[in-house]
Amino acid sequence: MSCPDLARVRRFHVASEVPEALQPLADLAKNLWWSWHNDAVDLFIRVDNELWQKTRHNPVQMLGLVSQQRLNELASDQTFLDALRGVCDRLARHCDRPGWFSETHAEENADPTIAYFCAEFGMTESFQIYSGGLGILAGDHLKSASELGLPLVAVGLLYRHGYFQQYLTPDGWQMEYLPDLDFSQMPVRPVLDDDGEQIKVSVSMPKREVAVALWEARVGRIRLFLLDTDLPENGEADRAITAQLYGGDMDMRIRQEIVLGIGGVRALHAIGIDPDVCHMNEGHSAFLALERIGNLIAQHGLTFDEARQGAMASHVFTTHTPVPAGIDRFPSELLKTYFKGYHDRLKLDMEGLLALGRDDVFNKDEPFSMATLAIRCSDWANGVSALHGVVSRSMWKGIWPNVPEEEVPIGHVTNGVHAASWLSRPLAEAIDRQAGTSSRLAKPAEHGIYRVINDLPDEKLWSIHTERRHKLVAFTKRDDPARPASLGPVRHADNDLDPEALTIGFARRFATYKRGNLFMRDAERLIALLNNKDRPVQFVISGKSHPADGGGKELIKSIVEFTRHHGLSGKIVFIENYSMHSARYLVQGCDVWLNNPRRGMEASGTSGMKAAINGVPNASILDGWWDEAHNERVGWAIGYREDHDNPDLADEVESRMLYDLLEKQVVPMFYERDEQGLPLRWIQMMKQSIAELAPFFNTNRMVQQYTEQYYLPALSRARSMMDGGLAGSVARAQLKEKLRFAWPSLRFESVQSNVDQALRPDESIDVRAEINLGGLSPEELRVQALIGRVDESGRLVAPGVVEMDCVETGRKTSLYKASARALGCGPHGLALRIVPGGELMQGVTEPGLIYWDGQPVPKPVVPKPATQHA
Repeated sequence: MSCPDLARVRRFHVASEVPEALQPLADLAKNLWWSWHNDAVDLFIRVDNELWQKTRHNPVQMLGLVSQQRLNELASDQTFLDALRGVCDRLARHCDRPGWFSETHAEENADPTIAYFCAEFGMTESFQIYSGGLGILAGDHLKSASELGLPLVAVGLLYRHGYFQQYLTPDGWQMEYLPDLDFSQMPVRPVLDDDGEQIKVSVSMPKREVAVALWEARVGRIRLFLLDTDLPENGEADRAITAQLYGGDMDMRIRQEIVLGIGGVRALHAIGIDPDVCHMNEGHSAFLALERIGNLIAQHGLTFDEARQGAMASHVFTTHTPVPAGIDRFPSELLKTYFKGYHDRLKLDMEGLLALGRDDVFNKDEPFSMATLAIRCSDWANGVSALHGVVSRSMWKGIWPNVPEEEVPIGHVTNGVHAASWLSRPLAEAIDRQAGTSSRLAKPAEHGIYRVINDLPDEKLWSIHTERRHKLVAFTKRDDPARPASLGPVRHADNDLDPEALTIGFARRFATYKRGNLFMRDAERLIALLNNKDRPVQFVISGKSHPADGGGKELIKSIVEFTRHHGLSGKIVFIENYSMHSARYLVQGCDVWLNNPRRGMEASGTSGMKAAINGVPNASILDGWWDEAHNERVGWAIGYREDHDNPDLADEVESRMLYDLLEKQVVPMFYERDEQGLPLRWIQMMKQSIAELAPFFNTNRMVQQYTEQYYLPALSRARSMMDGGLAGSVARAQLKEKLRFAWPSLRFESVQSNVDQALRPDESIDVRAEINLGGLSPEELRVQALIGRVDESGRLVAPGVVEMDCVETGRKTSLYKASARALGCGPHGLALRIVPGGELMQGVTEPGLIYWDGQPVPKPVVPKPATQHA
């Protein structure tokens, strides 16, 4: 019997009372440290395995549903209590022990705090506040930061409905439904003040204030603060700000990003945290830069530029986007609506504020880019792979006119994955046993331990992997116990995959540039591969398309239709509702990991890394991380770094390369067996994949690199800027102002060198230049000679940079000299330039402040991207 729709149903929850002896279990459930420690997971499975599966591995929810009788049984089970005590002791040691940071860097960097901002975080499948790669990377970043003992806090949004769940209609069209996350059943706690009330801050929206509540999740020793606007004091539209990740229109997106950036800074201040360094992981949180600059203006009575120098010294910006279309760009009118009045706090007019988000500050029709705002307000910026660094420098070179593209100040830190979260359990245990006393978790800063895989017997590694493939195949045939019954059974559960066949995995967000259906381009060749009775091949595919991406949805539909049309349900399986849980089965159980984006459009990609550390070779376009990781020992390349102007031609050429690769290399190697039935060459590739790639492509290495390449230099520079009431920040702003004023007066009056004649290999290149410094002192400038080979067009190629010495200063001009050697024989070139000098400008590339010999007389320098008023 059920109630009619008109009946009011008053909901309530009946929760078991956790016995005192099991209170540590309840505390453990609230710290996401459990998610990468198998002995902790085992405890929750022992409580109630069926509930564990039904709650999508959510220990907080499970403990609220398990029967009182079962809890009482466990409370008197000494074996269980001993295991619980052991796990809790490990967690305590993890949180209390000195980590890599304190052992290596703490002495010279007293008590710093790094704040890491991101729109999504993926720590475990049951805490659905992530959509995909960006969020999972952020979650892995926090896990590694905890293992390394980094003094880091994190800030994100707590979404009431998280990210959408996916199901497919019978014809393969993606449909979405939104879960309703009950925060009482999530690993979060409200952040309380001294009176026991939840701490709230507010942010300004047009004609109203929006209240923002603080929640906290623990990731080992890392505190993750999550912001929530679903509060009774807010209107319905504002309660919805934190309803859904990446939902809604531009208006909703800018409100979310105001809450994340401005609200996030205010939230940290409300709990007494004033971070020394702020890391913007993507541009969603870039408004934090404005808030921090505004705070410095208010505290010290500075101009915008004077405050900005100190703030930007402490800002690190990471872009994960290889194409302009992937960046949040807002119409100017939307900024005017939401920041009317806020610009006064910054001592800017509205045009000055808008210019901060434009690549070309003169183009008033250019939308406001969150990435450009982050770049203009950060001294430190990076892409997420070596190739993506190149792509990013090309994308944003317009911000720095006349600066050679390779010198655009955007570096790279290649992404990684948190190995303890993604290694299969039997493989991790085998590595630990092989390493003896060394332990991956006990020594998180040492990455070479994975090389012991070379000593693991071949038959053991093959046995582990074969078992994982069997588990993957079984997983594809299983119904999802957490799937709403109203959606019916999972469409793929009746598949006929073969647990012994070569299994190729493809799983990622479905966007058109990722070309999820490239493997189907030649149906005849594909079907021949799939239906080969002696050497069968099968595909397991998964991934979601953004709800607004019709092209991505069409890709998914085309795979389902192709499978049905050709009767290949036992050869191609699409797993619905891709998640961290299903991803583990895929990256641990497939034999080959396929990735075929259009080259240059994959910033990094981490799913292939997860496969690689599990001994699954990649077959991929040389893009993102694979462009720097690939060699013939660890996997296969599709293509040779070609750039195709015609997309259809690229698809045709690269699909043929893929079929050739599968037919001539991959399939034969997999089915080549010795007398014991072992594919020895394949196993060697598996071992090399782990031994060569796991030591580098992991987030422990990545976080160490961020620390040493960005966090610590930012900390040092920011403290030098902030000392003495921001004296350094004011001095740098004043120097930049002086340089801008004098720059149009710079002149190369004469340049003399001996390069007009042929030189011997052992002969030095001598250069002298008389320069009008425009009233600047030699200490405020650097004059540089660039010497190197020239290409057919006469352009310098990777020149060396030689600092010229000021040897004489006259009333109007100064004389500079330099000597250098040529880089071997052949055509060479020489160019001279002037850039800012002095300690305050060390390591800083300022837009507009570069002058080349031969350049037309400089016009007044690109104005500050801000008009200031007192």
